[in-house]
Amino acid sequence: MPTLPIFTIIGIAAGAAGAVALTPLALGMVGFTAAGITAGSMAAGMMSTAAIANGGGVAAGSAVALLQSAGAAGLSAAATAGVASVGGAAGGLVGGAVNLLKRLKK
Repeated sequence: MPTLPIFTIIGIAAGAAGAVALTPLALGMVGFTAAGITAGSMAAGMMSTAAIANGGGVAAGSAVALLQSAGAAGLSAAATAGVASVGGAAGGLVGGAVNLLKRLKK
């Protein structure tokens, strides 16, 4: 069975951990906070657009509702696993690219 190159392994681990650690920060930066949606933020614009599209309310289960829930209460176990998977995949791609560049440089 072939083994993964070291930079790919490092990239997967760093990408997964980094994505999980930075997601709450990113949610807060766009306006999804524990205190609610921040006025004038990107989140407020998303909420306004969703409300207009739905006749005045934000639909339960919509992207805005899910992001606000995560901003207020944190990520669920399933959301954490999803974020870690995407971060790991992205990190693996970067690590794989580093491995390729190192091989081409030789």
